Amino acid sequence: MMKRSDWIWTLVGLVAVVLSCYLLYKEIRNISLDELSDSIAAIRPHNWLMAGCATLGAYVALAWYDRIAAAHLGKKISWWFITLCSFTTYALAHNIGASVFSGAVVRYRAYSSKGLTPQEIGLLIFFCSFTFALGALLWGGLVLVCLPQVIERLANVGPWLSMGIGSLLLAFVALYVFGSWRKFKPWTWRKFHIEYPRLAIVGRQLLAGPMELACAAAIIYFALPTEGNPGYFVVLGVFIASFSLALLSHAPGGLGVLEVTFLTAMPELPKVDVLAALIVFRVFYLLLPFALSLLVVMGFEWGQWRKRRTG
Repeated sequence: MMKRSDWIWTLVGLVAVVLSCYLLYKEIRNISLDELSDSIAAIRPHNWLMAGCATLGAYVALAWYDRIAAAHLGKKISWWFITLCSFTTYALAHNIGASVFSGAVVRYRAYSSKGLTPQEIGLLIFFCSFTFALGALLWGGLVLVCLPQVIERLANVGPWLSMGIGSLLLAFVALYVFGSWRKFKPWTWRKFHIEYPRLAIVGRQLLAGPMELACAAAIIYFALPTEGNPGYFVVLGVFIASFSLALLSHAPGGLGVLEVTFLTAMPELPKVDVLAALIVFRVFYLLLPFALSLLVVMGFEWGQWRKRRTG
């Protein structure tokens, strides 16, 4: 039975979708379907290929999240199983929304079949989420410090504030690395006892998290036109902000949130081209993986049913 908190987050997600879609409608109401089709058709074959490769890279990095978490827990699980579990988890969670809840259900069904306890699965989920957060903090800090003018696309603040925020984000990452190196005392939160990972594990986190975000942002970058393109790192900065807002809103697939944020942050590009790039992102990063994940889930459940029947 769904808890009250789950209902609350579902309601929050619905409200976020309605509000975002309303704002999005105001932005694109003058764009025709013919214009949108022409913009998508104008994307070069090479760019389609690069966007596809970026999608593959993003999901490889997501599978690496689970692999790193399993190594932290001292569990040996095959790469093939982890890859299928991770792919299915994120494909469903990104589209359904409330990613912590929906991802937990899939992971529990999969990893419990490998002998992991509910507490170990909970730690694995937390560790994967924290790896993503580290990647967002690292890239966000670097973009805000090295390109402080990017924040002006979303908020009316000066570059010094941008550099200050970026420095704080990088300081948090540095503190985490230092805590692992010096073996700080574990964190205790409710029933969870979370120890600082080994430095080698932290190093992998600091590669996997940024890799996933870099590849996901690259999908949009390659789908945007060359003329007027603000550059990859600007796209990356806007993507991190928009994707973080989408996760906080719990809107399924960040519906409307991504679009409104990008349209606001990229006034130098025609709105129809930005919208076309975001459609490509949704197809490659969200919809195609979602369709494939349903097949994986059905195959897993069929295998589990056959084991119970023959056992």
